Amino acid sequence: QVQLVESGGGSVQAGGSLRLSCAASGFSDTYSRRCMGWFRQAPGKERNWVASIYTNGGSTTYGDSVKGRFTISQDAAKNTVYLQMNSLLPEDTAMYYCAASSVGSYCYTRPQSFRYWGQGTQVTVSS
Repeated sequence: QVQLVESGGGSVQAGGSLRLSCAASGFSDTYSRRCMGWFRQAPGKERNWVASIYTNGGSTTYGDSVKGRFTISQDAAKNTVYLQMNSLLPEDTAMYYCAASSVGSYCYTRPQSFRYWGQGTQVTVSS
């Protein structure tokens, strides 16, 4: 069965950095030809898309609120996706979730377009 395991969350001061990791395993077909994404959800708010990477070729897209500060990348040999977060702001505080689409699916921003989800890792940014 598919497992997505996030790590790297924590507490930092505004302006600091964190690097999240998402280790994927259990794909019955292949890690490639799918979209891997990061979402975040603050208490009482909707789950919002942060960034995505298409595993074939590494094409990336970002939400407007994180563009220029966050970088999504992958190590395809390790089936692992990363989210480097720099210049963190208090409004970045949220639970961060890794997600994977079905094979053959391109990258969309709606949570419904992702089939598999991790348990999340908490990021807290203090002012």
